[in-house]
Amino acid sequence: MANLLRSDEIDPKYHWNLAHIFPTFEAWEAAFKACEADIRTFAALDGHVAEDPRGAIRTYFEMQDRLMPVMDYAFLSREADNGDPKAQAMFGRVMGLVTQAQAAAAFLEPELLSLDLAVLEEIQKDPAMTDYSEFVRRLIREKPHTLPKEEERLLASLGEVLGAPDNIYSMMTAVDLHFPDMELPDGTKATLTDGTWGPFRESADRSLRKQSFEKIMQGYGAFGTTFAAIYGASVKKDCATAAARHYPDALAAAMDPLEIPRSVYENLIAVIHESLPVLQEYLKLRKELMGVDELHMYDLYCPLIPDYTMDMPYEKAFDLVLAGLKPMGEDYLAKLREARDGGWIDVYPAVGKSSGAFSSGSLRHVHPYVLLNHNDNLDSAFTIAHELGHSMHSFYSNTAQPLPKADYSLFVAEVASTCNEAVMLRHLLKEFPEPKAQAYLLNHFLEQFRTTCFRQTMFAEFELIAHGMAERGEPLTREALCDAYYKLNQTYYGESCTVDEWIANEWMRIPHFYRAYYVYVYATGLCAAITLSERILNEGEKAVADVRKFLSAGSSVTPIEALKLAGVDMASPEPLRKAMSVFRDTLKQFEQAVKQLR
Repeated sequence: MANLLRSDEIDPKYHWNLAHIFPTFEAWEAAFKACEADIRTFAALDGHVAEDPRGAIRTYFEMQDRLMPVMDYAFLSREADNGDPKAQAMFGRVMGLVTQAQAAAAFLEPELLSLDLAVLEEIQKDPAMTDYSEFVRRLIREKPHTLPKEEERLLASLGEVLGAPDNIYSMMTAVDLHFPDMELPDGTKATLTDGTWGPFRESADRSLRKQSFEKIMQGYGAFGTTFAAIYGASVKKDCATAAARHYPDALAAAMDPLEIPRSVYENLIAVIHESLPVLQEYLKLRKELMGVDELHMYDLYCPLIPDYTMDMPYEKAFDLVLAGLKPMGEDYLAKLREARDGGWIDVYPAVGKSSGAFSSGSLRHVHPYVLLNHNDNLDSAFTIAHELGHSMHSFYSNTAQPLPKADYSLFVAEVASTCNEAVMLRHLLKEFPEPKAQAYLLNHFLEQFRTTCFRQTMFAEFELIAHGMAERGEPLTREALCDAYYKLNQTYYGESCTVDEWIANEWMRIPHFYRAYYVYVYATGLCAAITLSERILNEGEKAVADVRKFLSAGSSVTPIEALKLAGVDMASPEPLRKAMSVFRDTLKQFEQAVKQLR
């Protein structure tokens, strides 16, 4: 923290410009008060939707359109400096406003669904309601799972209670959970947290990797019974909510509203299991290159080209992103330059700034905003490409679609971003032809496959097991969950690795599990992106034109149909198999590159 600058010590050109949303705090305050009035106006329609259903739908989306910039301005202000009392207060106020809006709108869908089906179908087909046709279509489709108005209001009022497991988990891990200090080779100590674990688990010093792994896993395990109770409550909440909405199980409740066939989930697990032999080849090569008698779970993140780094200052990294994404077209690149120079991006770590990276793309009338924490390395360069992929997806969707059709599904959210990374990697392999650079880049790509396709699919399989246990009435004890997770690690890694007993506790530290059946989209998204990037690089302008249709589709069509616009059918296992063939080919290229280094 000693070397971390304050926001005001960083050149303004490296900060995003929130004045594009509201020029002053006073303008935000005026918009906030206007939103309060909008909510009161909309709430007055309670019980009167049948009198003018078209007007009620329009009024609802108009309220949302005015609320989004108010919400994003407060959110982005806080993310840039979480310690700013003014930003904290703004964010607290806006969260209260969002809760008011949600509660005020709880009557809309039940009242619309109380209308005759013929009336709803007429509204859907009305040319004057074209902007809202998908909203109404999905509403009709979800009618069997929408409860009467009072029951919907009751569920809405229980939102905080239903979200308690996630909140308790967050407080437990962020505030109450502590790990023993790391004992360093020079006799000093270092603080170990989930946030500081990364450098230790990637360390060239195996004793540090082992020590940090055991302290993290034992630290979680010390509260294993509590974590089982928290996660068990979350799983049971998923199952109870699914039953209340008349879904056969929690998986259906997660996937059916997105119109994703259950077979997509099943295909993913099946194809990844088919591909485990290739993963074993990679792990055996890792073992050989590391020169260890046994490959342990704490050896999986150590770089295989440890004495090589790529220095990537922000300007150099951005230039490489522009060069790497040249196949996406000049208009695409022009927007990336605008993002760099036009106040879209907050670049560097700063005191109080949120960690990680994200793109906020809900602002239809402005532009997306990107938070980075650039660290002058290869990962940070890929992060630029990744987050701008999200931003461009949002930009094209917001430009092409009206508000009710502009947002896109979580199922496709990682495709554009990961596709950018894959296209950029191909450029870097040409830009840096020396064997060590080739090996370094190819290892980066292999690790992306291992940690995203294989690891996230293993997580998805664990979720399926845990929810299945709850749906069969089996207790979700610490022992049962640890046993299931350990066996999965044996399946995925056991042929080539020593599956250390402490890995059984790892499920306790995965926050994604508190958003049921979500992690699979990382794996399917990567596979779709790899398939898409191969099309772009092999077919050129035709593929890019198809990709542009996908980026512009928003939610005007289903997620599966949106990807079909880009020539990728995720209802079929073939894109998954195509991605796995790229993994296999990349492994062969990596083997050749490391041979040249010997």
